[in-house]
Amino acid sequence: MQRAELTLSALLDARSAGSEGRAGGAPMLIDRGRAIGFAELAAESRRIATAFAQLGIGREDRVALWLPNVSAWLSCFFACAQLGAIAVSVNTRFRAHEVADIVGRSGARLLVYWPGFKGIDFSSILAEAADTAPSALGAIVALVAYGEDAAPAPRTVAGKPVLPFGALTAGSPRERDDAAPDAGCILFTTSGTTRAPKFVLLDQRAVVAHAHDVAQGFGLDAEAAMLLVPPLCGVFGFCCAMGALAAGRPLVMRPAWDPVQAAADIVAHRVTHANATDEAIVQLLAQRATQPAFPSLRFVGYAAFNPALDDIVERAEQRGLALVGLYGASEVQALFARQDEHAPLAERRLAGGRPVNAAARVRARDPESGRILPHGEAGELEFFAPDSRMVGYFGDAEATRAALSEDGYYRSGDLGYTTADGRFVFLTRMGDALRLGGFLVSPLEIEAVVQEAPGIAACQVVGVPGAAGRVPVAFVILAPGAVLDEAALRAQVAARLAKFKVPQRIFAIDAFPVTPGANATKIQKGKLRAMAQALLAS
Repeated sequence: MQRAELTLSALLDARSAGSEGRAGGAPMLIDRGRAIGFAELAAESRRIATAFAQLGIGREDRVALWLPNVSAWLSCFFACAQLGAIAVSVNTRFRAHEVADIVGRSGARLLVYWPGFKGIDFSSILAEAADTAPSALGAIVALVAYGEDAAPAPRTVAGKPVLPFGALTAGSPRERDDAAPDAGCILFTTSGTTRAPKFVLLDQRAVVAHAHDVAQGFGLDAEAAMLLVPPLCGVFGFCCAMGALAAGRPLVMRPAWDPVQAAADIVAHRVTHANATDEAIVQLLAQRATQPAFPSLRFVGYAAFNPALDDIVERAEQRGLALVGLYGASEVQALFARQDEHAPLAERRLAGGRPVNAAARVRARDPESGRILPHGEAGELEFFAPDSRMVGYFGDAEATRAALSEDGYYRSGDLGYTTADGRFVFLTRMGDALRLGGFLVSPLEIEAVVQEAPGIAACQVVGVPGAAGRVPVAFVILAPGAVLDEAALRAQVAARLAKFKVPQRIFAIDAFPVTPGANATKIQKGKLRAMAQALLAS
């Protein structure tokens, strides 16, 4: 596509036009077995855009999408793009504390949610968010209830009117298109060094350009079909979906991860491509006794989150799947790079690979001297990503300046090295950010909630390997005279944070191990991690 065509509206319109006249149409989505064509999705998104505009939504306004993997997520996203508005991605696993922070700081004016998804009362969570932080819903003009529940949605929540999703899709398609390549289109939350997660802002040009690179770089040809495993609320799932759309190929999806249904979907829809975590792949393989497990699958990218599954590539190989290591970050988008599926197993298992965009560049920098390192020497990975990089951190110019070099490279905070043939290898995070539940989480976010409890003077959180993946462990210093009630404190944290952020154990200690520095005394996170592992093992 030409630069002027790098808008989400142009992308969807091109796919809709290309599907006309085909026998049976061209399904973009297969949502729980229901085929939804490109033209149908485009028309619905334009009707929603009409409704959003009538509610006062325009360029740069934010619309929070607190939805699982359903077609409505994508139709609302494209509706925002047509208006030049910005979708705010909210994880359905988030609870009152996180939702209040994200919706409040983003200044979202609308919030679309599924009130009874998985039997959870999301309306009550919203009400709690408003009670906890009265300004959280301050900019909200209305809530929109996506309806698949037997029980009707409430008419109001926290004093805000609740509109049925059906009312948004009942009007006329919007004719005017305010989409623009440089218009911000989506915010993703990402962990950082501050208490609150940062908002990564992507514009339409970057999303569309990268989607085309993914379509080509991942081999999404005329026979391809993509299984959507990760949630759309994260950049991993989002880029899988956009790549399939750019290729004009079906995206097979379900609201929540279910390995039994996913295995059946792969067979029923002859799925050829999937990208998933190591844990999800193990669960998929357990559903099939055939050899090979899934004959139609010809590309499976994986992200390693569970240290106990370090043999996943070998296990999958025995079942006929050649797993491929990936690399991505919200700031340069997921699926930024991939290993070659025809490479030796020892190479395929490594995270990283070759960037899917020919203009992208990768270098490793010595964090102490600042010099650019030769191939094979590990340092902080920096990425020049002209066609996929973020606009910046929304509302945080200082963090944006810190993340970008003078010559336009993104400083990733990841440790890795480059290779002479144009690839790179990711080794680990250089900082203390935690990978929990498939997401990067700032320990400061968890620490802040723990420290609000009565009797807690200070808290430090580290991540250590657990039985089912990496888990957070908290160390606290008690106030004079206080006694730790671990179960009660964990329950208090669980009421405010997603389950995967709740510390598996909380230990009281007299003092944190520290080391003196030139500018400040630093807590020795490494010693805390070793202590946590020893305590969990005892």
